[in-house]
Amino acid sequence: MVPTGLHALASTTRTTSFPTLHRNQLHTLQVNLGYRCNQSCSHCHVNAGPWRTEMMADHLIEIIPNLLERLQIKTLDLTGGAPELHPRFRSLVERTRSLGIAVIDRCNLTILQEDGQEDLAEFLAAQNVHVVASLPCTEAERVDSQRGDGVFERSIQALQRLNALGYGNPDGSLPLDLVYNPAGAALPPPQAQLQEHYQRALSDSYGLRFNRLLTITNMPIERFARDLAHRGELETYQKTLQLAHRRENLEAVMCRGLISVNWTGELFDCDFNQQLGLSIKGPIRHLEDLLDETNQLIGMEIHVADHCFGCTAGHGSSCGGSLS
Repeated sequence: MVPTGLHALASTTRTTSFPTLHRNQLHTLQVNLGYRCNQSCSHCHVNAGPWRTEMMADHLIEIIPNLLERLQIKTLDLTGGAPELHPRFRSLVERTRSLGIAVIDRCNLTILQEDGQEDLAEFLAAQNVHVVASLPCTEAERVDSQRGDGVFERSIQALQRLNALGYGNPDGSLPLDLVYNPAGAALPPPQAQLQEHYQRALSDSYGLRFNRLLTITNMPIERFARDLAHRGELETYQKTLQLAHRRENLEAVMCRGLISVNWTGELFDCDFNQQLGLSIKGPIRHLEDLLDETNQLIGMEIHVADHCFGCTAGHGSSCGGSLS
């Protein structure tokens, strides 16, 4: 079934033809620290921006490191908004890294140049944080049209700074991955092919290096869905995703080993379900519940809907890029 409205995706969970999925062992806790951001991107599925004020409460921040250790989760994936704008971002990173747990910072790059963040790059390097940085294109005009005037130039400057600190070296000691999102209603090209283009273009023009390019499909929800609907392209794009579904991608979709947490501590199967308000199934619904119930999530049915075809279409899409 193809939805017919902006929020129809959230109401098709009982009629979707997307296959049933169940959760495996957890390896990642993905935490949205809040929706405040120094950018306002056209493809942003969380509708983040400078005007947003939502931030995770301190008592929830305190829970996270203990929970990671108790559940033996290997990776804390921090997102937003711009997660670095949370006042407790650095203390959370320090506590988590002290436990030997990997930390991913989903960074928009320009945050490194904001007032009060002048030493952020050095902090990330000192804590061995894995930086996953947004750069939707290697051309200034397209990046600026999607993310705002001057964003491309500032992003290049931020990448040069990260490279100077050792990020992007071939040994992977300070991993730096870039993220590509299509400019509109199209599936990403093959990841390996596009990565070669990025590496050549950024090296030749700016002397930049990075470790991997992650291609991520734009989900037809929130701000991007509204833009598609305004252009009369929403239903067509949703149908494109469904027709491009590849069953072999089901084994690797991110929701099978990840739990997503919003800024209020509520639990979801993924970041996209979070934005649609599709809560996790079962009795465990909040971050605090996980302190008492540690094993019930494994084997739990995952909340699926028509937007899930965005993760299995074509080469597949996840927070870690292509699935095949």
